[in-house]
Amino acid sequence: MSCWMPGCPALSMCRGLAALPITCLERAKDLKTRLGILLHKPELGHKIGSSSKLQLGSRRRKGAFPREPAGLASAGKGFSEHPLENLLASSMELRSGEPSGKLKEREERGKRAHRDSSQEVLEWRESFDQLLKSKSGVNAFHTFLKTEFSEENLDFWLACEDFKKTRSKTKLASKANRIFEEFVQSEAPREVNIDHETREITRKNLSGATSACFNEAQAKTRTLMEKDSYPRFLKSASYQDMTRQAASRGSSKRSHT
Repeated sequence: MSCWMPGCPALSMCRGLAALPITCLERAKDLKTRLGILLHKPELGHKIGSSSKLQLGSRRRKGAFPREPAGLASAGKGFSEHPLENLLASSMELRSGEPSGKLKEREERGKRAHRDSSQEVLEWRESFDQLLKSKSGVNAFHTFLKTEFSEENLDFWLACEDFKKTRSKTKLASKANRIFEEFVQSEAPREVNIDHETREITRKNLSGATSACFNEAQAKTRTLMEKDSYPRFLKSASYQDMTRQAASRGSSKRSHT
């Protein structure tokens, strides 16, 4: 509707706007639209989230959609009211098959295990017992012994440890004979370095095999490794490299705290 009254403010405004370039008018309209979106965005997000939940609930009642996966249902309490945040959290959990909280917990466990393994490497040099208590330490020591062609000593010690856990008397006797033939008897395929007296005592123990029949031979082999192979392992290039890496990880951790 046009204004015909002389001196009308609206008429002056319309003439002023008409004199502006078209690009300025378009930019003004664009800014107005963006400002309106920003001002109403939280309300729109809330309305969209609410309407989405209502539609989803009605479709579930009609059987149009299956129920949510168990991981999402259990994590629902931590969801945001904003649909975009919910969508991102849902997609992350669906890809992994578990709630995002559990993912973070698993990552933390992994970091703690990494720190513990670094500390464990440094503890191997404290005593031979510390090395044997560590599964990764035993593996590293076994790899070193292979380079010296003396891994049979550790294999015999490990076989004796496993032998002590046997409860069946029948299995105990068969295992005892197998260990003796492989490691203890003269000219055995993997004969360990023990004296003749200890070898004969072990042979006599086989007649009434018990979980303790290899105790003396195992102790002699352990002492040999502790006094001979273990010190060389600590000085080896492979272990020195592991300790440098462990120390580097430790210093890096301290610098970030």
